[in-house]
Amino acid sequence: MKIHFLGANQQVTGSCYCVEAAGHRLLVDCGLYQERPFVSRNWEDLPVEPTSIDAMVLTHVHIDHIGLLPRRVAEGLDVPIYMTQPSASLAEIMLRDSARIQEEDVAQKRKRHKRDNHKSPHDVKPLYTEEDVERTLPMIRGVTYNKTTSLCDGVFQVTFKEAGHILGSAMLEIVVRENNKTQIIVFSGDIGQCDKPIIRDPATFEHAEFVVMESTYGDRNHASHGDGEQQLGNIIKQTVLRGGNVVIPTFAVERAQELTYYLSRLVQSGSIPQVPVFLDSPMAVDVTQVFQQHRDCFDQDAWNMIIEGKSILDFPGMHLCRSREESMQINAFKEPCVIMSTSGMCTAGRIKFHLKRNISNKKAAIVFVGYQAYGTLGRQISQGDESVRIHGRHYDVRAEVVRLSGFSGHTDQNGLLDWISHFGNSPQQVFLTHGDLDAAETLSKLITQRCGLGVTIPEFHQTVDLDTYS
Repeated sequence: MKIHFLGANQQVTGSCYCVEAAGHRLLVDCGLYQERPFVSRNWEDLPVEPTSIDAMVLTHVHIDHIGLLPRRVAEGLDVPIYMTQPSASLAEIMLRDSARIQEEDVAQKRKRHKRDNHKSPHDVKPLYTEEDVERTLPMIRGVTYNKTTSLCDGVFQVTFKEAGHILGSAMLEIVVRENNKTQIIVFSGDIGQCDKPIIRDPATFEHAEFVVMESTYGDRNHASHGDGEQQLGNIIKQTVLRGGNVVIPTFAVERAQELTYYLSRLVQSGSIPQVPVFLDSPMAVDVTQVFQQHRDCFDQDAWNMIIEGKSILDFPGMHLCRSREESMQINAFKEPCVIMSTSGMCTAGRIKFHLKRNISNKKAAIVFVGYQAYGTLGRQISQGDESVRIHGRHYDVRAEVVRLSGFSGHTDQNGLLDWISHFGNSPQQVFLTHGDLDAAETLSKLITQRCGLGVTIPEFHQTVDLDTYS
């Protein structure tokens, strides 16, 4: 039995693994690289021949976990792709939007290259197209949480457990049978924080032979600056008072809905001024509708609000922007407003246009509510760079830059240690992925010290023979 580590190794994006047993191969996730030093990997072939894969399972639909699927399908991947039912509902939205962004970015680059007399604009091609997405969608299979699915003639049995990260996110409990031997591998996926709004808390496990675990915040805990809702309300009040816009780069799945949830509460309680709030993302608008369709995945607090007749994802002054025309109209708005737009790390999409128009304005505020990977525009702004490059031009950063850690979709160091501690001493080995090297190394030492478990931090494209641990 082997695990091929094909992405998110000693860095955060591009999650991808292949479990090999009894002559069968199971692909786990297929994510896009979003960190600038690694984006060239998106164009590389999958090291494991796509036609040799027998089935695929997906932890959740964030682009760094699903975003390379259409490209792999174009390369020959043609297998059932299993995910939770909410993820299946969201996958089409995410992949279509990603393809559209790929094609729009190429159009923008061609225009810029033509203007700057660079190489032929026709040499720039999209990573994949909407046609590739159309070929991918029929392969998707939605399954329910906590129900075991048998794959590859019973070699693999997969159960999806709540991850508490985004709607539909899952941890994978994979039972592997090979040579009359049965072992369990748990893939944590992205582990969410407890007590987050709308979705349920992450599940825990008591036994597994092997654990593949994320380590995004393995080197630190989330800063405690008070309630996330209160933090958001304060920055909005301060920015509006000085006459500026609040620009929030956001992820279309979960973060946009979580922000809308808090904004709804702030507006209904009169805690913030009555200003227009724009959700400028066709995908985020569609995702919000999917949330309404999967209320069975809501936590009890959200259900209590629904039962009381309160709106959790809408409020007076909220504007949902689908078209490009609606997006452009925001820039003509003269009074202070709140603008939420994708992408969350500012790597692509409409957020770049809003940043161009606000980042050099001292009255404005740029508010980050999620992890910003190394090399991304979001990381450059949030870490305090004085000047950043957007669409080929440099802009001075004069707006107030705020990081609200309470909104992270990932649990922190303490949460990670608590999660792994539920296994007791059963894992023969823990593999840390989906974290920068310093974060993974810090977490590795703590897991060994506190739990007495062996830990490996795999390298990119490393193949591990699990039989060596028997």
